[in-house]
Amino acid sequence: MSETRSFTRTFTAEPRHIDELGHVNNSVWVQWIQDLATAHWEAAADPLHQDQFFWVVIRHEIDYRGNIAEGESAIGTTHIPGPAKGAKSVRVAEFTDVSGKVLVTARTTWAMLDRQSGRLARVRPEVLAPFQVVGEG
Repeated sequence: MSETRSFTRTFTAEPRHIDELGHVNNSVWVQWIQDLATAHWEAAADPLHQDQFFWVVIRHEIDYRGNIAEGESAIGTTHIPGPAKGAKSVRVAEFTDVSGKVLVTARTTWAMLDRQSGRLARVRPEVLAPFQVVGEG
């Protein structure tokens, strides 16, 4: 059976996150997607890799299926579903409310850069290993 090395974090809607419709603004969801991915990198990546590389988003694909209001929480879960392609890696994220209803799903493409040169860096398998599916089905 396969297992996913995923990462979970809870986000709570504050007054500054709420738009004129009374729920979390779409731009906040984008920020939370980025915050979730960054927190996963910081929690799971080898410290040597953190010193050598950093990531930038080059594409977001987001489906909004629900929302939360001020004071409510969303549970975000993320992982990397497959191998990198050159300097690019895809990450998925899903946010649910406390009852488990899916609110937002995202597929984001990130590019890895070398910290010293600022140039794109080919993503090696050992860099992604802490974030990917392990085992076999």
